[in-house]
Amino acid sequence: MSDTTITSPLSPAQIEHRIRELDGHIDQLLAFDVQTYSDNDKQTLVALQARIRDTLERCFGYNTPRYGHFQGAGSLFAYARRPGIFSNRSALEAQLREEVEENIKRSIGLLQSARASLLAELADAASQLGSAGDASSKSKPLSRRVFVVHGHDDGAREAVARFLEKIGFEPVILHEQANRGGTVIEKIEAHGDVYFAVVLLTPDDTGCVKGGEPEPRARQNVLLELGYFIGRLGRDKVCALKRGEVNIPSDFAGVVWEAMDAGGSWKQALGRELDAAGHAIDWNKVMRA
Repeated sequence: MSDTTITSPLSPAQIEHRIRELDGHIDQLLAFDVQTYSDNDKQTLVALQARIRDTLERCFGYNTPRYGHFQGAGSLFAYARRPGIFSNRSALEAQLREEVEENIKRSIGLLQSARASLLAELADAASQLGSAGDASSKSKPLSRRVFVVHGHDDGAREAVARFLEKIGFEPVILHEQANRGGTVIEKIEAHGDVYFAVVLLTPDDTGCVKGGEPEPRARQNVLLELGYFIGRLGRDKVCALKRGEVNIPSDFAGVVWEAMDAGGSWKQALGRELDAAGHAIDWNKVMRA
């Protein structure tokens, strides 16, 4: 770990990226099953500790006052070794899980505070950028139009479109737009004046390498449009939702996707991605949608 501290402020794009990293750690901690944890699994916590500490260092600089406020989030491991107090291993395991659970709760709280600190820093950066120019040069509000790329799963498409409408966005669905004699790619370009895109990866096709076993795949046009919008908008403004078992091509292995689960937690995930992209999100509407 470095002895240096951050001497220059993060750019808005870097701050947004760090916020997404913190969100990822929070999601991992929330999903951690304490009830099945045992002392044999300690390496799992050790690895997660290291990732959290690395993120905090890159957020605030190692050994800085702000880093000191949140560094406790990287302490997850429990040392339940007190000879003479417990006489059997089951009691020791119970104490271990209790300590790990408390450590995880503390870590989540600190990471959420770190996230709030970065959001405040992002707001300050945006305010400074806004005051730097003349009133005439102020940036336009972000477009609320969201392009929805889909395959043959009409249910998934409609669920996403209606959710976007309920939280104040305008879904753009290609087949609902006039052709005007253009090709598909021309239609995409004509209606691609959006700030964000949602790509639905659903198992509409099957395919495989020569001689292999067929696997469920997304439609080829969906993958083409996924690549198009990543290139046009940037990866941070594209959210891929995967429904069911879908083989992801190796070229897109680095693309982060969210599971479109039946319980609806994908809505919070999509809202979070829109929020990270700079949109104002009414979380009351997200929770009711």
